Amino acid sequence: MKTTRALNTRRILMAAVTSAALALGIAAAAQAGAIPKDVSLAPLVKEVSPAVVNISTRGTVEVEDNAMFRDPMFRRFFNLPEGGQPRERETASLGSGVIVDAANGYILTNEHVISDADEITVQLVDGRELEAEVIGQDEQSDIAVLKINNGKLSALKIGNSDSLEVGDYVLALGNPFGLGHTVTSGIVSAKGRSGLGIESYEDFIQTDAAINRGNSGGALINLQGELVGINTAILGPGGGNAGIGFAIPTSMARNIMEQILEYGEVKRGLLGITGSAVNAVIADVYDLDEIRGAVVTRVTEGSGADEAGIKEDDVILEVDGDNVDNFQDLRNTIGLRRPGEKVELTIVRDGKQRRVTATLGEYQQVAQADSREERRSSGLGGATLSAIPDDHPLYGEVEGVVVESPGSSTARREGLQRGDIITSINREPVASMRDVNRILGESERYLVKVRRNDAAFFVVID
Repeated sequence: MKTTRALNTRRILMAAVTSAALALGIAAAAQAGAIPKDVSLAPLVKEVSPAVVNISTRGTVEVEDNAMFRDPMFRRFFNLPEGGQPRERETASLGSGVIVDAANGYILTNEHVISDADEITVQLVDGRELEAEVIGQDEQSDIAVLKINNGKLSALKIGNSDSLEVGDYVLALGNPFGLGHTVTSGIVSAKGRSGLGIESYEDFIQTDAAINRGNSGGALINLQGELVGINTAILGPGGGNAGIGFAIPTSMARNIMEQILEYGEVKRGLLGITGSAVNAVIADVYDLDEIRGAVVTRVTEGSGADEAGIKEDDVILEVDGDNVDNFQDLRNTIGLRRPGEKVELTIVRDGKQRRVTATLGEYQQVAQADSREERRSSGLGGATLSAIPDDHPLYGEVEGVVVESPGSSTARREGLQRGDIITSINREPVASMRDVNRILGESERYLVKVRRNDAAFFVVID
């Protein structure tokens, strides 16, 4: 006990001495002019804040009908009106956005901030409220472009997110919890984060700048006051800040915005392969100098990759001279190119490097044969299903249908996620939406077999 007390005393003294030394060092540096006496980010914040806006939305969504509300005796007992429960309910959300073009009133934000919105109101830092219209949105990258009409606007300059380095200081601006304009600071914790299952296309900047609910769509800026990311997601208990936040880099957001402004939608290039990331074992077998690249596991017949002569087991190392870190990196790079573009790929085959040129096709998330009505399946807990797209990791490996969205439904409650593959329903294999529609309606409860990555499991949906 005495030994512990003595040890603690020494630790406290050492900490005090260290703190005093640091304080003296900082004071000496300040006196020498190495550190400014009035260090503050206030001038920078004042400069950029007018370009960051609060976004509030109102809309309606369909709600699932409950069979009990269709029972006349149930309605009479609870004095409910005839006709059952309302099929729609009002929704409201709060988020943030960034003015990137003052002359045209263009605002960048997240798609999930304004999805299903009937009314969108933008509030500026000076208190003005303006109605906004949606120019276009892309669910897969979670980017949307809005427009407001007002001649007195300030915009943020879009910076080069590719030049960011881990350890660079950044500021996050937005509207957390609807409190209004808020600024937090931190550093770039990591770059190129993917495989999180948040979006279809992921290349996130990770930061420890506090990001909370309502920050979505807000600005991540560098110390030059340039926009380098759109704050998008948080990773923490209960959806609160835990020092891990994610932002879409402007290299991706700018590309998406330019396509939306030009076409009204995003047209993605398609190489026509599936693959996986190079790991240590693959690098050793292929005698690669680095553990990076994408291994081709399947080539779609007639695709740009097929016509360029790419084969299974090829390793793609570069696209137009830029390194490919993994398959997700390759997918992001190709997905930001446009149909008809030519790309030069550096590949390894049989231990030798070679270069091939491929012309990209057009990525289509859903087969042309599927209409929107055929894809939507409210009979399976409200989930939206479709044919498996060509760029899905399991395309060609399993038969089934993909979950486009679990919706606000029992399917989501039971754990169904976007990207899951449904391979059977009530023990009957499904290979297309025709199979799904044939099985639905046969019972009130469905045993659904789900394939997610390398795992398979069952869920029960009423």
